[in-house]
Amino acid sequence: MRNILITVMMIVVVIVMFNTIISADQTGTKEQILTQGTNANTKISTLKP
Repeated sequence: MRNILITVMMIVVVIVMFNTIISADQTGTKEQILTQGTNANTKISTLKP
């Protein structure tokens, strides 16, 4: 019973960490990657051959 409780608690901790680190609206890793990708695409498209 104790092992199941610890496993469930660890899963909850992982879900909370994922939501706060990866999926945060303005400061999450996903948003930062999207922003940097958009900036890179804009810079590349303005380069002259």
